[in-house]
Amino acid sequence: MQRILPVFSSNTRSMSSFRLALAQLSVGTDKSSNIDNAVSHINQAKKQEADVVVLPECFNSPYGTQHFKKYAEAIPSGETCAALSKAARDNKILVIGGTIPERDDDKLYNTCTVWDSEGKLIAKHRKMHLFDIDIKDKMTFFESETLSPGDDITIFEFRGCKIGIGICYDIRFEEMAKLYRNRGCHMLVYPAAFNLTTGPLHWELLQRSRANDNQCFVVCVSPARGKGPGYIAWGHSQLTSPWARVICDLGTEQNLEVAEINLEEVEEVRSQIPISNQRRTDIYDTIYKK
Repeated sequence: MQRILPVFSSNTRSMSSFRLALAQLSVGTDKSSNIDNAVSHINQAKKQEADVVVLPECFNSPYGTQHFKKYAEAIPSGETCAALSKAARDNKILVIGGTIPERDDDKLYNTCTVWDSEGKLIAKHRKMHLFDIDIKDKMTFFESETLSPGDDITIFEFRGCKIGIGICYDIRFEEMAKLYRNRGCHMLVYPAAFNLTTGPLHWELLQRSRANDNQCFVVCVSPARGKGPGYIAWGHSQLTSPWARVICDLGTEQNLEVAEINLEEVEEVRSQIPISNQRRTDIYDTIYKK
């Protein structure tokens, strides 16, 4: 299913706009098929006149600590990176490449790559906060059994839009989102794969919270809902406006939606509810220690 969704705002001042595609992908055990499916959806996004396409967390691999080493590859020389670079270049589209397991020497990372319309790697974000949880009788998962954390925030710019990247569990840490807001980001993108325990409780709540707190667009793209044993993603890829309004929800099946993003909406919210200028930074502040 494919839909094109408008994002309306009043004309407060002239800023850039662009068309954003969310690609919620089914993920299986065959890496080549997963990559081909991603490329197919990048092609579909271009046919829908998208300027940017966002892929899910762990789109080339089943999500699980037992899978990461097998499916990992070097960046940017691996086969997934080569396919994303070519698809971005062939379609003249910016690709926010979800995440893949990255191998760097003897360490593994959960990593998002960003490719410009010429196929050049312009940003790379390694998941900073590893998903280590133990919810009694419901969900136990420790990414740290195999993965190492990244240690930096990642910002790039597209048509005047500053975009900050996080990955899944990163969205739970409001300090990270606030650093992005303090650095002028208009949009936060989180490739993510919440599960059937945390998804119903926190998926929409966290996205609307980050959008409301930072008065920006928030994009979370998940794999489609899987079946059988192993980790099952919640799905429901979502785009949220700076007013914390849910613009689209892709449900649980493989899906693609395109929305028109108007950055005037960011300025509209920030000018009408000017919390950034009203903060008591003489008492509290969020700082970057790097």
